Amino acid sequence: MKFEELKVGMKAEISKTITETDVILYAGITLDTNPAHLNEVHAQQTMFKHRIAHGMLTAGLISAVLGTKLPGEGTIYMGQELKFLAPVYFGDTITATAEIIELIPEKNRVILSTTCTNQDGKVVLSGKATVMKQ
Repeated sequence: MKFEELKVGMKAEISKTITETDVILYAGITLDTNPAHLNEVHAQQTMFKHRIAHGMLTAGLISAVLGTKLPGEGTIYMGQELKFLAPVYFGDTITATAEIIELIPEKNRVILSTTCTNQDGKVVLSGKATVMKQ
């Protein structure tokens, strides 16, 4: 989609069920081996009571929406504000949504509201992304 085709209010989303394999692979790639993500015995002693997915794994779903759906191919990620609001557990189905809230034509910039919700509709992550669309 070309910059000229974008409009404030446009939305896109993707959904993915987070698996133990996703978390293990993410830990290996990023070297984030925090036991809250990998060790069930340890995790049972935390406030979450079970292992949780990495927050940035969840945030990565926003990148997928931006790069593949809205604005789509050719999008350059420039910045992201994030608030982690609730844990994501193995087996949760997360829907990442991006909505255009501002267009800056002179710089080809797009500002989007970004959220991730679980299968119960609970917002687990919210924020705002800035991208450049060529």
